[in-house]
Amino acid sequence: MEKERIRMSDIAQELGLSTATVSNVIHGKTKKISDETVRRVQELIEKRGYMPNMAEILLAQNNSRIIGVVVNDHEKYEGHVLEDGFIAASVNALSRETDLAGYFMMVKVTAKWDEIARFASNIPFVVYDGYFEEAQGICNLTIDNYDGGCQVGRYLKRMGHQRILCIADNAICMDAERMKGCAAVLGESSVVLMQIPMQEKERRQFYKEKKAEILSYTAVFAVSDFYAVELIRFLQENNIRVPEDISIVGFDDSPLCKYSLPALTTVRQDAQARAQAAIQLLQKMKSGTEERIAVKLPVFLVERSSVKNILNQRKSE
Repeated sequence: MEKERIRMSDIAQELGLSTATVSNVIHGKTKKISDETVRRVQELIEKRGYMPNMAEILLAQNNSRIIGVVVNDHEKYEGHVLEDGFIAASVNALSRETDLAGYFMMVKVTAKWDEIARFASNIPFVVYDGYFEEAQGICNLTIDNYDGGCQVGRYLKRMGHQRILCIADNAICMDAERMKGCAAVLGESSVVLMQIPMQEKERRQFYKEKKAEILSYTAVFAVSDFYAVELIRFLQENNIRVPEDISIVGFDDSPLCKYSLPALTTVRQDAQARAQAAIQLLQKMKSGTEERIAVKLPVFLVERSSVKNILNQRKSE
């Protein structure tokens, strides 16, 4: 059996140190570290046969022309994270902007999300889609999720919808912000969260069991395009028409939206503009001219064919 690879986090845990401290010793950044700590780290590294991987070595070099992209292989992707429409579009946009800036891109997919701390401790780090503890050398590049939810709320209100079901696989961070924005416009009692399973097989069974409840609402706000298109497919398989019987709105404006039937109304985040901002932030952080720890980009609603105007219907009745 192949011997399990020793990780930097294993060295840090055994010594009772942070991964940042161990990483600094490995890469020779020891000015602020005691000689005793340096000695302990070096001895255990030799004893355990630890070997830094190529990504750690290259990314730690100040003159590196490599930009690392770490992708969270969350369980909800079921081993197909790079096939997700939003992530694929994001990586594609980052690849283009990286090339234009004269850099090379290195992609690492990991389910051990806490391990990114060892990269962030040594180099400028931009969190492209998610939340990370505010710290030196890290900039959170986010979109205005709350305003995106507000735009959905205003649009659905204008179309006459008063009972909205919000579907998400969690009730925290960006998904919570999107729902709160929608509820701020329509009222807390008008927007209800239905937390759905992360696995596809379980979701389909969940939709079967909750079909009647779903249809008691006039519109569904899915916090991602993937969930929106998946729900449309489920409804159509059960002879439920979109938007005639129920309206659907997504979030992201991934390539799926244009090709779903009906075409999906959604909230657009500009993947190219976000990628461009990420590269510019990294360059400024590397040169020491960027001090912001959070940058927020705007989003806007894209109207297509998945929402029914029931206000006009009421007036004609």
